[in-house]
Amino acid sequence: MMALAEFARDPANPYTVALVASDKPEAPGLAWAETNGIATFAQSPKGMPKAEYEAKIDAALREAGVEAIALAGYMRLLSDAFVARWRGRIVNIHPSLLPKYKGLDTHARAIEAGDAAGGCSVHIVTEELDGGEVLGQAEVLILPGDTPDSLAQRVLAEEHRLYPRIVAEWLSR
Repeated sequence: MMALAEFARDPANPYTVALVASDKPEAPGLAWAETNGIATFAQSPKGMPKAEYEAKIDAALREAGVEAIALAGYMRLLSDAFVARWRGRIVNIHPSLLPKYKGLDTHARAIEAGDAAGGCSVHIVTEELDGGEVLGQAEVLILPGDTPDSLAQRVLAEEHRLYPRIVAEWLSR
């Protein structure tokens, strides 16, 4: 999220960050956004039906004038109805070279499979988990002795480079 927001500061960039939203009111990114003059929205989904929770997020996004959504660290599955309302206007960054290793534990799975590389993918969000069109990828070599954590650190650095650039390209289409 911070990489996206920092990239957006360049006036030549085709997007601005209108809202940083989180399902965790204590998320450090919310405080960072507020300090940097970006509107925020936080709502815990605990004890709330999914449709009601997503309606609150949807209302906050629309009130802020959001036209497209870039997920960053959002680890909840969006309902088919939410995805349909924002069809073609949601992207996500995923820590694998899709279509390999959809879902969780991607780094461990790549290491266990003996892959030469892991990486990250930016994709359009659809109703299928990590199944939308891949817009861009960055490959990261898996080194001898890598652990899921060591690989994750290197992949995260690539995510911070890849995601803002791909979002800008996507929004410029």
